[in-house]
Amino acid sequence: MTTIPTIETERLILRPHRLSDFETFADIWADPDVVRFITGIPMSRENSWGRMLRVTGMWHLMGFGFLAIEEKATGCLIGEAGFQDMRREFQPSIEGTLEAGWALIPPAHGRGYATEAVRALVGWAVTHFPDRRMTCIINPENQASLRVAEKLGFHEFARTDYHGPIILLSR
Repeated sequence: MTTIPTIETERLILRPHRLSDFETFADIWADPDVVRFITGIPMSRENSWGRMLRVTGMWHLMGFGFLAIEEKATGCLIGEAGFQDMRREFQPSIEGTLEAGWALIPPAHGRGYATEAVRALVGWAVTHFPDRRMTCIINPENQASLRVAEKLGFHEFARTDYHGPIILLSR
């Protein structure tokens, strides 16, 4: 069984999800501003539970996954970030890559938290999966996430449609 890491940055603790996180986790994924560029549809409590189980389970099957993002100053859960391999059905395929993703609550936007969290995760991935390509998919209207990806060395390599237009980036 894979040990899920805890990664500390200057302002954040990236840690395994806890059962006690669930109500806040469900509130995060029910927020229309959080899902605006991801699916556009707020998640039900039931779907949030499924997501929480999936992102935790990915660690055990794949050796990577998502971590909860806790703000050190407040101890509050403010989002999540990590890697997944969702076996998405679009071309060009990104199957087999470390697909980076992140989502934060609106009060955490614009504070550099996404960049800080994903930078730490990229560093972790370079150490643990040095030969594995990293990718991400971003809605072309999501300028904030495109800036985060660019700061972290991701570059556009394709555009495609996956439940709407997306930009494929690779690092």
